[in-house]
Amino acid sequence: MNFSTETKVREIALSNPEARHVLEDAGVDYCCGGGKSLHEACSGTGASAEEILRRVRENSKHVRPDAANWTSAPLSDLTRHIRENHHQYVRAAIPRIRVLVNKVKAKHGSTHGEIAVIQELFTRVGREMIMHMQKEEQILFPYIEALERSANGNGALEPPFFQTVRNPVQAMMKEHDAAGDVVKQIRNASGEYVAPDGACTSFQALYEDLKEFEEDLHLHVHLENNILFPRAVELESAASE
Repeated sequence: MNFSTETKVREIALSNPEARHVLEDAGVDYCCGGGKSLHEACSGTGASAEEILRRVRENSKHVRPDAANWTSAPLSDLTRHIRENHHQYVRAAIPRIRVLVNKVKAKHGSTHGEIAVIQELFTRVGREMIMHMQKEEQILFPYIEALERSANGNGALEPPFFQTVRNPVQAMMKEHDAAGDVVKQIRNASGEYVAPDGACTSFQALYEDLKEFEEDLHLHVHLENNILFPRAVELESAASE
């Protein structure tokens, strides 16, 4: 892996799962900001691009041989993986976190004003994510799957009402950016998910769940922005030729 500090973050993230873990731990945006160089992505984070490269090279030795390679797997397998793992996770996590944040606000809201901010932000991102996933599952993913079947000689492809896959892809990427901005605001409001001294179990559990929610969102968006969407655009372009 001949990466440098000028390598785009998405290329590092795509190299193997362990590289994504390194970027995640360093607080480097590899999903929505995947088009930046590592040097640019590290700016303002306090992370060292050189140290990240060292850790990426070291951790690449420990990649599981059975780790899924979504850059070459069938697109239908990837859309199913996203639905069954990330979409199901989000649908289960939203009500669980909503109950926790309501509970913590009722008990600690008078002395921790940040909880009301977090509650408002999470309500917004939860509502937006549900609508976003419905559009993917009902419109975009079925088209991508039909596009792949047609490319493999399994049936004709009906022209989509949105003309080209680029249109819904661009819309979904904008929504990814918006969701990423909101969870970043939640992280800032929570002080990087560090519960205050003496925090009760519910308070600690809330911050742990919010951190997990953000980490899942990063991988979720990475799989779509950096792998699924570019491959779908490429496949459609090849079919039109």
